[in-house]
Amino acid sequence: MSGFWRRLMGALVGMPDYDAYLAHHLAHHPERAAMTRKEFFRNRQEARYGKGGGGKCC
Repeated sequence: MSGFWRRLMGALVGMPDYDAYLAHHLAHHPERAAMTRKEFFRNRQEARYGKGGGGKCC
């Protein structure tokens, strides 16, 4: 699957784009270490669903 379609399908289901994060991070924050792919997805999951993945009610 091409990068465009992968990003499009990921956006449709709410999956964050690590490659876009990494490009932004390297362009705007080169002095800081970027999160690994695993750290990035965990961070996005916690931001969306709360710590532990339990989710927030209302």
